Amino acid sequence: MVRRLMTKAHRALNASSSPTPVTSSYSTPLSSAYSSTYASEAEAECDPDDDVNQIAISALTLGESPNEPEAVIVKKKPAARKTPFRFLDLPSELRIKVYEFYFAEAPSVVDLEPDNYKRIHKDLRLLRSCRTIYYEASHTFYSSRTFRLFPCHAGRFSKTKKPLLARLNTRQRSWITSLELRLGPGWNKPPRSWIVNPSLGLADCTNVQTLSVFVECDPSDGVFNGFRRADGFYEGFSRNLLNDVLVDMPFVSNVQFDAWTSVKKSGGMMRSLLEAAVTQGRNVRWGPERGWTDMDAKEKIVDSAHTTTATHYGQAGMSTVVVA
Repeated sequence: MVRRLMTKAHRALNASSSPTPVTSSYSTPLSSAYSSTYASEAEAECDPDDDVNQIAISALTLGESPNEPEAVIVKKKPAARKTPFRFLDLPSELRIKVYEFYFAEAPSVVDLEPDNYKRIHKDLRLLRSCRTIYYEASHTFYSSRTFRLFPCHAGRFSKTKKPLLARLNTRQRSWITSLELRLGPGWNKPPRSWIVNPSLGLADCTNVQTLSVFVECDPSDGVFNGFRRADGFYEGFSRNLLNDVLVDMPFVSNVQFDAWTSVKKSGGMMRSLLEAAVTQGRNVRWGPERGWTDMDAKEKIVDSAHTTTATHYGQAGMSTVVVA
């Protein structure tokens, strides 16, 4: 009881020492709710009659002194518009030369290959310029390259049903001047797409005068013993394939043969191909890789059974070479 009385007395003593607030019926607002009636030093120095536009820019900048001169802003003159070069005003001979330089890095032999997009397709964007450039540049490209009849790449194009020639339109095939038939890939099992039919479009290649035949290997050689499908199988397949190509292209006058160093003229492969070319009455020419000539004395070309056919068609160098 005594302890409770002492606590009440202590509280009364503390309450009497603190100031007593004055009661009022109005609530005191916050200082930010109403503007102050006393002007600050910055507001007192500013004359409300001054025009803000008359204040210099330097006076509003923190990093520069008001006494420094104002920075001069120099406006760049707009660049003069360059007139594009009128390419089509050049003579056609000069335009053709420009196209030849433009396609100089494109491969000389065109085939279905995975990197055609990087090597060829990007260069062909020039053909989208206009109709005149399309016809001129297209003729320059297709007439200066050799196109393979059947794909030789061992990847996904080896079993395609549409060779490169079948993917071109009639006009593009008419611009081609050189075709190549490469024999050797699939010598034990030729691809099914290696057939001559109207969809291949050989009849449209009317500007082709020379057909190049390149032989990679001769399965009749002794090194293929035990590996070949049958004796004379690939030789007969190649002969029939070349014969079908020449039948669809009666306008071809020359057949150019070339091969790797392992292929011989006296082998069964070359004898079969030469027989097909001579039977169709075409001129036989030799490519630069193997270095064959008509006056070759070391290797024989055809056997005595084919000598009569060669003499009948009067082929250069073919009627004087006989195999004993």
